[in-house]
Amino acid sequence: MKIAVLGTGMVGRALAGRLADLGHEVAVGTRDVADTLSSEEYASWQEGHPTVVLRPFREVGEFGDVVLNAVAGIHALAALEAVGAAALSGKVLLDLAIPLDLSAGLPPTLTTANTDSLGEQIQAAFPDALVVKSLHTVYYEVMIDPARVPGEHSIFVAGNDEAAKTMVSGILEQFGWPAGSIIDLGDITAARATEMYSRLFFALYGRLGSFDFNINVVRAGA
Repeated sequence: MKIAVLGTGMVGRALAGRLADLGHEVAVGTRDVADTLSSEEYASWQEGHPTVVLRPFREVGEFGDVVLNAVAGIHALAALEAVGAAALSGKVLLDLAIPLDLSAGLPPTLTTANTDSLGEQIQAAFPDALVVKSLHTVYYEVMIDPARVPGEHSIFVAGNDEAAKTMVSGILEQFGWPAGSIIDLGDITAARATEMYSRLFFALYGRLGSFDFNINVVRAGA
């Protein structure tokens, strides 16, 4: 599968590398290719992942059968606008971004909550894209390797299109998430709940001193 990953930070790099290792054809999107390649950190990572190509946002959007939004939440809509509505039309858009405000340090607050979410804003801005919110309730290392956290634990999907959620669930299973751990929360409005979970996530990190954790939803009679 051709997969476009938007974002060159540690989350985008981790996802792109894992997807390439799984045999997918992967391209990473950035606003300025030359500027990104001038970063020693990215250039070093690129050397270790020679099959992953780096392209401008619009080009990777046109390339990908599936698009993963791993851009920081405050820049997500601008990055997707650079990709363009036409390139996203009819495609599954897996959104991992959280609308974090880190201006006052940790723990962060949210720029939108309660009655709206970044996932909903993205779906409204790109109505022809098939937006699925997932993976953002765990640290990036756990996203791509859930076995880092022993035992059973849960991951969530939310979106308006059932087929798109099925496709995303398939990617999660390739990462190592058991089918039984993937919980479908319904339409994209459920992104409000999972984005707001970030407040608990950072509170737990503050107490545990590690990002290697997750929660498990335990059901009566299960």
